[in-house]
Amino acid sequence: MQPRAQTVRSGDGPLQGRSLAFTCALITAASVYAQEKTLDRADVLARLQQSRDGVPQLVEVSARGVDLSGIDFRGADLRGSDLKGANLAAADLEGANLDVVVASNANLSGTNLRNASLYGVVFLGADLSGADLSGALLVGNLARAMLKNARLDNLRGGANMKNQSMGLIRLRMQYAGLDGAVLKNADLSVCDARFASFIGADLEGADLSRCDLRGADFTGANLDRVNLAGARIHGATFRQIRGRDGIVGLDQAEGVDEARFD
Repeated sequence: MQPRAQTVRSGDGPLQGRSLAFTCALITAASVYAQEKTLDRADVLARLQQSRDGVPQLVEVSARGVDLSGIDFRGADLRGSDLKGANLAAADLEGANLDVVVASNANLSGTNLRNASLYGVVFLGADLSGADLSGALLVGNLARAMLKNARLDNLRGGANMKNQSMGLIRLRMQYAGLDGAVLKNADLSVCDARFASFIGADLEGADLSRCDLRGADFTGANLDRVNLAGARIHGATFRQIRGRDGIVGLDQAEGVDEARFD
């Protein structure tokens, strides 16, 4: 019998115990998916009718490439599931648990992910254009993901280094596209957003402290009250930005002399 990944719980508190759960999940993911039959849309809808303590159960299922668009997943438990290449456009995942979900190259455009838990996710190249992640917990790999015009207000994406004894797990958005996205008061501290595009984005009050922003493009973005203390901004572009005078910690950022300002 293959070992199962430890439960990864969502919540408002510290990310205690999640590093171990994330590591275990990655180790066992391949064997879990290999044993699980790929579900079709009808199977998924049937599973959503099955509840445990009122929570629809889709834990560690495989729905690769399946059309799941428009489905109501509110509050569902999808931990550890394989949704690579799936179509979740306009689906409702508000408050759902998607911890350790793999959804690389999936279509999540227009998806409702408000207050969802997305700890340890792998969304490489996923399309989240116009998605709503307001208030969500998001710590995972979104390299080359598309988040154009997405809403990430009050996003909880900061890494908690005090409780990561097995190594830093942080939000990774290298080369991601966040043009026109709304990130007001989002916590992205310690994120890796090298060469990400924030053109025209609204980051008012966002925490980008200690982030790796080398080569990132903030042209035309609103950076009023953004915290850049300890951030690495070598080669980043800050042309035609709004709220420059309100930036916090710019004098404590690394590579200011190598960044591009007007």
